[in-house]
Amino acid sequence: MNNILKVENLRKSYGDFSLSDVTFSLPEGCITGFIGINGAGKTTTLRTLLGLAKKASGHIELFGLDMEKNEKQIKNRIGVVLDDGCFYDELSLAEMKSVISAAYTSWSEQDYRRYMDMFSLDPKQKINTLSKGMKMKYALVLALSHNAELLIMDEPTSGLDPLIRSQLLKVLTDYMENGGKGVFFSTHITSDLDKIADMLIMINNGRIIFQEEKDFLLDTYRIVKGDVKALTDDVRKHFLSITETAFGFTGITKQVSEIQSFFPDAIVERPTIEDIMLANIGGYKK
Repeated sequence: MNNILKVENLRKSYGDFSLSDVTFSLPEGCITGFIGINGAGKTTTLRTLLGLAKKASGHIELFGLDMEKNEKQIKNRIGVVLDDGCFYDELSLAEMKSVISAAYTSWSEQDYRRYMDMFSLDPKQKINTLSKGMKMKYALVLALSHNAELLIMDEPTSGLDPLIRSQLLKVLTDYMENGGKGVFFSTHITSDLDKIADMLIMINNGRIIFQEEKDFLLDTYRIVKGDVKALTDDVRKHFLSITETAFGFTGITKQVSEIQSFFPDAIVERPTIEDIMLANIGGYKK
């Protein structure tokens, strides 16, 4: 499987925050979730790889091309949806579209009209009158209207109601059906990724914690519940994170077989992506 995006040893500093040798890749044909709590480095990573912030060092490659040497060609092939929109608020949707469409050699007016109708957007409406959900829909319309081969999205569902989030996720799954595409989806709302992600990359404090297939992660980790009295030192070392109450303990582990050998009556449950994310930063609670 070819990599549609490859990032190696990326470094960038903002004040007292730094990206530290961030390295990962996106396989073609995958929806990849980029997860982490707020402030973990997701937006900084995306803005740096898009050239919106200057990197200190590192190598960024898209479609097998060096970003620094082929920026214009690469940006013609990607669609970008940023949390802040990056629109001129005083313009109408039609006027903003005229500005954006001129930047792409493969702009499709047919696709633009189809997505505008799908999301019930009025081209005459001013951008400054749109709700956050409508702005996000409009950003996605623009990103999907020039035959983009890769969508890069920063917190696209943050602050949106469940119905709009569901609509956006459906559009992404439809987009991927054409083949040869990719989605890089940054979010801290991990329930969205439970539904659509193929691959997960986690960042924390500017460092990559893991990159794995979603199903592999969900099959590897387990939630274990049991009596606090069973938490000997030998048992504790098999957990990534443990929460204790007067009624028992709940922990996350990658070594469920070993733990079950200590006490076979423990309750074992399948985790969510959020459970796994929080366990890896010591913030798991259940």
